[in-house]
Amino acid sequence: MKHDTRNTAVAGVIGTALLLALGALLPKWLLFLTTMSAANGIVSLGIVLMMRGGVVSFGQGLVFAGGGYAVALFANRLGVTDALLLTLAGGAVAALMALPFAPLLARYRGIFFSMLTLALSMVLYGVLVKTDALGGSDGFNMSRPTLFGMRIADAWSGYVLYAIAVAIAGALAILARIYFESTRGLVSLAIRENELRVAYLGASTTRVMTANFVIAAFMGGAGGALAIMALGHIEPNFSYWTTSGEFVFVSILAGHYSVLAVFVASFLLELVRSFSSAYFPNTWQMALGIFLLIVIRFLPRGIGSLWLDWRKHRGAGA
Repeated sequence: MKHDTRNTAVAGVIGTALLLALGALLPKWLLFLTTMSAANGIVSLGIVLMMRGGVVSFGQGLVFAGGGYAVALFANRLGVTDALLLTLAGGAVAALMALPFAPLLARYRGIFFSMLTLALSMVLYGVLVKTDALGGSDGFNMSRPTLFGMRIADAWSGYVLYAIAVAIAGALAILARIYFESTRGLVSLAIRENELRVAYLGASTTRVMTANFVIAAFMGGAGGALAIMALGHIEPNFSYWTTSGEFVFVSILAGHYSVLAVFVASFLLELVRSFSSAYFPNTWQMALGIFLLIVIRFLPRGIGSLWLDWRKHRGAGA
């Protein structure tokens, strides 16, 4: 177990370092696209964490918007502008938002869990739209973040935000992989397969699912913080059901077998959306739908299953 954990950490650090170096060569539009895909990938990673326990959240927009609004208010009204501190604050606020609901939601499965999380997200959307102090339906802009107390120069702002997003995504990906392979992470898989048997063996399924929900909320808030810092604007649509649907889209596209696949799927979504909206501005949603149908048809277990099948094939060949 320690050997596997060490290998996971080393591979994650090397991969993150390569992406940071590659970022210096990318054009500005691709830097922004990759930054957003890293931020959204963190949110989707939280959904994958819950999927391993057999539930799917259709309300991650709740914590995504909650973390984003918290970060924007901290920056504009409290003067907290450090990007790393804001990311942690966004995750912490989102986790605190989810904590009161977690024990209740942990008792539900299937469509009931999905609809309850969607309802919570839409309640927040309604509150944000009606709250003039938060900009109402138009939202409000956020001041540019700093890094370690230093103002980020305009020429380097895109790369610095990219580097922050990639570094945080890499760190959370490593921690998620370690968590998946831990006892609690393996119990989540057991709950997915046979919850009743897990309960008979003495494990508390409610505690495991509660912890998964709160951890996923932290990831959602951290992803929301990074996205808002990159965009410079926050609005109620970040809590709308279509936003949550995009995160579920990425989770289905990735599958629950690989952490890396989540970020690959998030990048593919941003790429397809960017080009389809540019070349098919009136029908880009249809292009995304066709893309998802193709993936479901030929990769029903998600992109991550390719890595799993390759490892099984290599093991069989050895």
